[in-house]
Amino acid sequence: MQLARHLNTPNIRAYYECCKPKVVYLILFTAFVGMLLSTPGMIPLDKLFWGLIGIGLAAAAGAALNHVIDEEIDQRMERTKTRPVAQGVLKPLNVILFAAGMAALSALVLFVFVNTLTALLTMASMVGYAIIYTMFLKRSTPQNIVIGGAAGAAPPVLGWTAITGQLHPEALLLFLIIFVWTPPHFWALAIKRQKDYARAKVPMLPVTHGIAFTKLHIMLYTVLLVIVSIIPFLIFMSGTLYLVGAIGLGAGFAYYAWKLYHAAGDEYAMKTFGYSIFYLTALFAFLLADHYLRVIIRHTFLN
Repeated sequence: MQLARHLNTPNIRAYYECCKPKVVYLILFTAFVGMLLSTPGMIPLDKLFWGLIGIGLAAAAGAALNHVIDEEIDQRMERTKTRPVAQGVLKPLNVILFAAGMAALSALVLFVFVNTLTALLTMASMVGYAIIYTMFLKRSTPQNIVIGGAAGAAPPVLGWTAITGQLHPEALLLFLIIFVWTPPHFWALAIKRQKDYARAKVPMLPVTHGIAFTKLHIMLYTVLLVIVSIIPFLIFMSGTLYLVGAIGLGAGFAYYAWKLYHAAGDEYAMKTFGYSIFYLTALFAFLLADHYLRVIIRHTFLN
């Protein structure tokens, strides 16, 4: 009865919010693309299903732990003060148990139904985000999001290994794209929320080095991202369709980064942040479309 009273509709919604569903959906999308890119043929549906379940559960567990670890920080920030743990809707211990259950279920699913490599990498990614980044890097260095971005860049690698059971250079290239994308994506938001981070005493780059310095680094990382995004074409991982998409999307990102760099204050910060999400989603969509277009062309000419 006590459990039933606790799991009422508002609490279920609060637990769902703790999982950061929008972030998890983006993680699952990039993992899904990694799965599909790992082979020219059909992928095993059981590996697809259980792989996404396991990766999604681990991502949600890491997000829930983030709510608990960042409770005091979230309470000081306008953007996060209404989160369930920060607002007192959910008790930290209950969320920890919830996260532990999802993490355990994720490990079980991946070990039993997928493969050991994917299980180990997924658990390492979750620990990297929830513990190494949230507990230590976020609180100690303005390069927190650069170093901690490795955990967020892992999903396409996890998707790839879920299908193949092996690490592959092309999977690591997908990792590199997200790794380089993360700083300009997150720093744009950090510029907008500079006062929030300063109030919470989180050493984000705009707080420690100022907005102008951060804008310059967003511009530099965007240029690097455009270069890195062309590598799949250069190593024959993808074809012309992807190249056109990557150049067009990169030009758009460079435009927003340039406008942000020259704008006053935090003007264009949220526009740049919003475009960065569109950029990554569209870039991976182009990778996927190009992959299957080449498969169709090969089958057409070989048959």
